[in-house]
Amino acid sequence: MPKHGKNYRNKTSGVDRTILHGVEDGIEAVLASSYAKFDETFDIAMKLGVDPRHADQMIRSSVSLPHGTGKVTRVLVFAKGPKEAEALEAGADYVGGDDLVEKIKEGWLEFDKTVATPDMMGVVGKIGRILGPRNLMPNAKLGTVTFDVGNIVREIKGGKVDFRVDKGGIIHSGIGKTSFGKEKLAENLIAFVQKILQLKPSTSKGIYLRSIIISSTMGPGVKLDPIAVRSLIS
Repeated sequence: MPKHGKNYRNKTSGVDRTILHGVEDGIEAVLASSYAKFDETFDIAMKLGVDPRHADQMIRSSVSLPHGTGKVTRVLVFAKGPKEAEALEAGADYVGGDDLVEKIKEGWLEFDKTVATPDMMGVVGKIGRILGPRNLMPNAKLGTVTFDVGNIVREIKGGKVDFRVDKGGIIHSGIGKTSFGKEKLAENLIAFVQKILQLKPSTSKGIYLRSIIISSTMGPGVKLDPIAVRSLIS
């Protein structure tokens, strides 16, 4: 059994992990048990009734959170000509083509998200083996292979979150910071869950939204009542 420190034990002693909470009560419990000296990430983990081994049940997409994630995201864009200028104007941190490819080949990876115009994918493909395993490859399903580079850069900078179900049928993501407070975290949470519900595969049988657990980076998991969460989504 892992041993936890005194601060963790003091903050979490009153958290009953068997209770299913409503959204507001659950968030309050997470915030009350947060004790780190840094601004902790507010995480959500959702167990879904899908089998990711089947391609038609592999859930992968993105969602723009109303209040962002609280993180600074460094965006790299593969583009040329007018699209290069468009990306820079939208706030991209790095824009280029072959020059960036060579830099990445040499080991440079000081960025968090990549975007590419379709005509640049041949160039990007040269470093697919580097970007792919790190989930940095531009992907049309996530909207990051597009000529509309200005809008996608602004969305990413504004708090767009990518997610993907793992082999256990679980989606995990950070959806804010504990400093956001209850109301903003609740709005981000509802937006995230709403997107997941919209993506329910037609081949998914039985209960789709099986469990929801929220937590801070250092704190304990708090269970939400999936039925109560769904009732807040129109």
